[in-house]
Amino acid sequence: MTSISSIPLHPPSAATGASSPPQGLWLSNPTGADLPVEPLLLTSTRVCTFEGPRPLTAASGFLFLRDQRLFLVTSRHVLVDASSGHLPTRVEIGLHHQGSNLTRQFTVALPLYAQGHALWRQAGDAGGDIDVAVLPVPLESVPPEALWRAFTPSNLSTDLKAVHVGHPLLVVGFPLGFHDTLHHLPVVRGAVVASAFGVRFQGQGCFVTDAPMHRGSSGSPVVRLDPEGDPLLPWQLLGVHASRMDMLTRDQQLDAALGLNLAWYADVLMTLTNPPAGSA
Repeated sequence: MTSISSIPLHPPSAATGASSPPQGLWLSNPTGADLPVEPLLLTSTRVCTFEGPRPLTAASGFLFLRDQRLFLVTSRHVLVDASSGHLPTRVEIGLHHQGSNLTRQFTVALPLYAQGHALWRQAGDAGGDIDVAVLPVPLESVPPEALWRAFTPSNLSTDLKAVHVGHPLLVVGFPLGFHDTLHHLPVVRGAVVASAFGVRFQGQGCFVTDAPMHRGSSGSPVVRLDPEGDPLLPWQLLGVHASRMDMLTRDQQLDAALGLNLAWYADVLMTLTNPPAGSA
């Protein structure tokens, strides 16, 4: 059973409970046919971390919407990694401007702490800490002219038998910071499921993917095409890419890198995005 960690949390802003849909989710054509680019690419954003004014790192992340509450999802180690001294105080993400000109982008700054309390949510279970975190995105911080898409609970996979070893996947992100810098769009890498899907690999809440991944991809969504799913976003969100795997015993002169990676099962997002205890 996954449980929320003991980090003090602040409830989402009251604005996130507005009854009207976030403007960026719906345009004049509800089918999304008027989007200037595939909607999957509008779910993901580069996550740049800062300590005060000082830039630190850049990683990947994506948007998740539940009950009119918007969250940025990324790897926990992107937001805090005490072992390496990585202690950012804020992150910045980019959202496109509505219209056909993808070169226009808004920058949204999100603090990581308020009055000494962490604003993100993280989780752990019997296998230890889970390297996934969600950061509430107050909707008042999102410009009304912004164009974005978000995964929702309807995009989470519930039929484990539908995903098998060797199943083709996509990983959407910013490897080594590489992306379309003119249009502010991520790139997509092909991957396959490389362990028994639905089984906790090594007793942890993750599975293995086979793909050539790089630094900067942490926090990327791992998805599979779902033609019968949500027509606005026909992709199932299976996991959150965390890290590459390797063997300490590998001879770097004789053996190539494994090319295998860990992705945390995306169902943890349902726990992480539950309303905080005591909230309305």
